[in-house]
Amino acid sequence: MRVVLVCLLNLLIGSDGWTDTKIRKFPKQFMFGAASAAYQVEGAWDADGKGESIWDRFVHDSPEIVVDGINGDVASDSYHLWRRDVEMLRELGVDFYRFSISWPRVLPNGYPTSINEAGFAYYDSLIEELITHGIHPMVTLYHFDLPQYLQDLGGWTNPLSSQWFEDYARVVFDRYADKVKLWITVNQPNTICIDGYGSNAMAPGLNLKSKEAYECVKNVLLGHAKAYRLYEKVYKKKHDGNVGISLALNWFDPFDNSTINAEAVERAREFEIGMYMRPIFSKTGDFPTLVKTTVAKKSQEQGFTTSKLPTLTPEEITLIKGSADFLGMNHYTTFLVKASNKQHMTPSYAADLHADYSQGAQWKPAKSPWLKSAPYGLYKVCIYLNKEYDYPTMIITEHGWSTAAGLGDQSRADNIRQYLSALLLAMEDGTEMRGYTAWSLMDNIEWTAGTSERFGLYQVDFDSPTKERTARLSALVYKNIIETREVDPQWEPSSLNIKITSKNVKAEL
Repeated sequence: MRVVLVCLLNLLIGSDGWTDTKIRKFPKQFMFGAASAAYQVEGAWDADGKGESIWDRFVHDSPEIVVDGINGDVASDSYHLWRRDVEMLRELGVDFYRFSISWPRVLPNGYPTSINEAGFAYYDSLIEELITHGIHPMVTLYHFDLPQYLQDLGGWTNPLSSQWFEDYARVVFDRYADKVKLWITVNQPNTICIDGYGSNAMAPGLNLKSKEAYECVKNVLLGHAKAYRLYEKVYKKKHDGNVGISLALNWFDPFDNSTINAEAVERAREFEIGMYMRPIFSKTGDFPTLVKTTVAKKSQEQGFTTSKLPTLTPEEITLIKGSADFLGMNHYTTFLVKASNKQHMTPSYAADLHADYSQGAQWKPAKSPWLKSAPYGLYKVCIYLNKEYDYPTMIITEHGWSTAAGLGDQSRADNIRQYLSALLLAMEDGTEMRGYTAWSLMDNIEWTAGTSERFGLYQVDFDSPTKERTARLSALVYKNIIETREVDPQWEPSSLNIKITSKNVKAEL
């Protein structure tokens, strides 16, 4: 235990090294991958019958919200350059590629009554090419790009939205269940609902009162659960795949040891983690008690006759509870939490949470203003999840670091090594982690940041007609970790040239 604590202290202050001489290796069956999302890389926003998405509408109606003015209309043009994308995955030697299907590309109005075969043809080709080269497709059904037609009907605040999602999932499962064994239903419900409906940070940018944001949370969880139960009932026995959900699972520590800030961090953990984890992964299901009581009290103070947080019926609790074969962990950073002294005049999620976030002054900053390096947080959130949720099987489905443009991304290479070192410690201490996914394979449209924040292992020249992709230093470092299954803080490539690695690994949880 003393060695582990010393190692964690080293991680906290940013050290790459260990105080012991033990060589830690990822097990042979551990899977390494890379990720992307449809809106961020595909481009071809209205090509071949694709319908309009909420992100298309969001950035077209308010182009000024994108920092550098570059939106997803063309993006990295993966819709046309998918062969090069697969070539990059082969160069890295990854076991799987996590990508999302654009709902409006395959069902332009959101309904299965109108299937766009041209849109499906793109995913047909991509999946076949991946399988040909021994790379497992990990398919995300929903990564923020709802068909605008459905948004016009209320989007995720409409009680019918969970059924819309199940119907969409059925179409995709029917098409790919024989080829795809790793599925993610929904990416980050908190971003969809709190940032998209409760604020204007993400599409559809409605900035509604928190009642609608909470209704969104319920409907997204129900949509996820319905899609999971559908797969479980119709496809699981025949195709033996696994279905999970990806949640934003950053870590939250108290700003100091005061009682008021200890209470604030407990709220933060339950609002940011528990609201999505407990309904699925706890033994009792349902929203966290702390969230329910806090929102009910705030609702009464704000003049609501009922709680803004909708109630889950016993049937809904049963439907959602246990509706995942694995937990997808999207982890980027850690926040320090203290009680807020702000007076919120209108109902909002922030008013309910009543907490302010900051980060350590000594933590290395990324290009994104919200992102700082604190690898110890990955260890702590893994141990916390094990303790609170009875050792769920996990895959890190996103972890990444943003920089400016340029190939010599030493800070990203260091970040990958430091976080994977922390992950090895967490696994040593009992975490059931089965895989790691680097975010992202290539530079993309980072939502409203445009191309001003680069997350790619491969740099994309957005000014090039062919959107030329070039390996960064971090790609070579990641490739070395995959090949050796070790994190060597001293290893450096002799050049940035990168060659294809053949890979054939069975995807097993």
